[in-house]
Order: sequence, then C-alpha cells, then structure tokens
Amino acid sequence: MENQQPIIIPPFLQAGDKVALVSPAGCIEPACLERGQRQLAAWGLSPQIGGHVLDRAGLFAGRRQDRLHDLQRALDDPDIKAVVATRGGYGTASLLDSLDFTAFARQPKWVVGFSDLTVLHSHLQRHLHVATLHAAMPQTYPGEGKALDTLHRALFGQTLGYAALPPHPAQRAGAARAPIVGGNLSVLYSLRGTPTDIDPAGKILFIEDLNELDYHIDRMLLNLYRGGWFDRLAGLVVGAFTGIRPGARPLGQSVTETVERYVEAAYAKGARYPVYYDFPAGHIENHHALYMGVPAVLNVGAPGQPSSLIFETR
Repeated sequence: MENQQPIIIPPFLQAGDKVALVSPAGCIEPACLERGQRQLAAWGLSPQIGGHVLDRAGLFAGRRQDRLHDLQRALDDPDIKAVVATRGGYGTASLLDSLDFTAFARQPKWVVGFSDLTVLHSHLQRHLHVATLHAAMPQTYPGEGKALDTLHRALFGQTLGYAALPPHPAQRAGAARAPIVGGNLSVLYSLRGTPTDIDPAGKILFIEDLNELDYHIDRMLLNLYRGGWFDRLAGLVVGAFTGIRPGARPLGQSVTETVERYVEAAYAKGARYPVYYDFPAGHIENHHALYMGVPAVLNVGAPGQPSSLIFETR
C-alpha cells in the first residue's frame, strides 16, 4: 500500500520563472509548440524549449534516449520551475525506469500535463509524494476559456475550485475530503501491477479517456473493481469520455451506466462515497485543471442539486 505521508506542494510560479517545454510522448506540430510558447510568455514566464521537442520517430517525439534526455534535464535543472509536456499520446512510461528523480526530490517543481502524462502523476505521487498538475498542454490549448484560466490559476497559486458544478442525473450525494489521484483510465489500467500502480484507498479517484471501444471501458473498469478500487474510495469524479464508440457488437450501455454498475456493486458491499459525473476535464477544449495528490473537498448534491470541488493548497 502507498505510504500515506503528506503531499509536497512545489513552489507556485512567479513572473520571470523559467518553464521547460518537453515532449516525452507523442510528436507535436511546430504551430502548437509556438502557441504554447506564446501563451506562457504572455503570463510573464520564460519558456525553455527542449532540444528534441519537435523530433519525430514514428508516433513518438523522437528517439527514446532523446526524449529521456530532455525530460531528465528539465527535472534536474534548478532554474526550471515547471515542466510542461507539449502533448500526450504514448511513450512516457518507457522512460520511467531510466529517470533519476534525485535532484527533483531535493527541489520539486510542477509537472504539467494529462492523458499519457498520467504516468508521471502516478509515479511522482506514489514514490516522491509530490503534487502535480493535470491540465491542458500546448497541443490542446484553446484560444481562451476555462482551460487556460484554470491552468494559469493553478500554476500561480491562486484559489482553484469549482463551486457550482451542474447537476448530473446519476450523481451520488455525499461529501469527502481527500487527495485526488488518477487520470487517464487506459494509462491507469496499463500501470496495474507495476511499481507505478497507485493505491486509491481513501482518496478521490478521477478518470477520463478518449477514443476507446465501449467494451474496452468496461474491461478496464472491471479490472479496477476486481482489484478493490471501487470498494475503498473516498470519492469518485468521472471526467470526459470523448469519442467512445461501440464495438462490432455494442455493449449497449453509456459510460455513465457502465461506471454505475461497479459503483452499485461496491455500494452493495457497504461502500458509501460521493460520485460526480461529467466533470469538465479530459480530452475536451473546456479542460478544467486539477491538482493531483492535493487534498480537495468534494461535495456532491442530491439529485438535481449542484456540486462543488475545492482544492486546499494552503
């Protein structure tokens, strides 16, 4: 079981701080990278571009050793105050066993991204107990809106919370105060049984996913359920499941209905925790930032009533 020691919150950013842009997974188009540079500079930050950030090798952003070099350098450099992934995709997990987190542990900094970056969120919280930021990346930066506003607030240490989340018909009322863990469901599933697997007991689990077959979602949730995850949560927040499509023989259930089957089974065994559906985070333009590993207060209203999610960083 994960050591339940207090989370370490890295220093929040200030104008003039250097932030590294790296591509540990998929490759990014130059225009998207430039968009990220412009946005970070507009906030008064100084973007530092990894030497291989625009490399390409198949679906990856360059060779493994080059992606590893850029990420390791960003983690080690004491002048870098945040490490921002340019995009997700696939490939971060292959770097883990070669990364050295010694310098990072001495001087933690924000690691920012989502989707495939769930690998780093999980690893840093399990082994170093350092908070991370599940937020939009340059590949997904919109022109404006909540995604960038909440990313800015989170990076600079302003109050981050969502006080009036709209009602969802399937929500389960209740309150919880616990750290948020999780991220992309497919990545969490791929980490099961590895040293980066997380223990969500007593925590608020967040999940989201993209472009999966409906029965794949069921298969992954069944794995989590049989592994005891649904029995021991403090709360569950279900984000955006975008582009989910039926297989050759459709499952015949929505993602909400599929999740509800496992929540219902856990409830039948005595579990009681709040559940909120359709939280606006994931592979959507209106991606709301989430602190991972940081205590949050989740209040889910009765059916028809609004809910809230407020982070405690002080």
